[in-house]
Amino acid sequence: MDAAGYEPVRAETAVAGLSELARKAPDAVILDLGLPDMDGQDVLQKARAFYDGPIIILSARDREVEKIDALDNGADDYVEKPFGVGELLARLRAALRHRLMRDRSEPLIRAGDIQIDLVRRMVSLRGEPVKLSPREYDLLAALAEGNGRVLTHRQLLTAVWGPANVEDVQYLRVFVGHLRQKLEADPATPKHLITEPGVGYRFVGD
Repeated sequence: MDAAGYEPVRAETAVAGLSELARKAPDAVILDLGLPDMDGQDVLQKARAFYDGPIIILSARDREVEKIDALDNGADDYVEKPFGVGELLARLRAALRHRLMRDRSEPLIRAGDIQIDLVRRMVSLRGEPVKLSPREYDLLAALAEGNGRVLTHRQLLTAVWGPANVEDVQYLRVFVGHLRQKLEADPATPKHLITEPGVGYRFVGD
């Protein structure tokens, strides 16, 4: 990490980590959920009470529920163990870039040939308007405003269909399929509306 130009501050316990976080407000946090003195999800929620920067979770490959809970609790991304340092640094750079985009957010979001006008609720592809249903637009806007972050099924269903529909994942799959048909050059291998298997979706630029 030092060689990559970052100045890491290490903490071996949740108490020490939260104290450092409150004292220094770093540009980003890498949180291993396996801490000795506190449940990692509790640490994440406590951190999110006062810290709005990127938080990347380190998670075991077979702990899908853990990853979903972390994203629902405010994590920006996750890296599966075991991982290479190169992957971790790439995720960190992306999280920092997404935060910068969020801080400089504008009413127009562009990704390749797609343009989303959040003020006029209009979407265009290669300069031509794309007709979306209100629900399709709301889903696309929610994903696009995530600035590349993974959004869980529960987060998207709550935002678009309401809290009474958080288990209706099939709705989500159908509407993501509609959006891919309308916006992706090859819906079978999408470049922008990306599936995170078992977790949710993310919207990315080129």
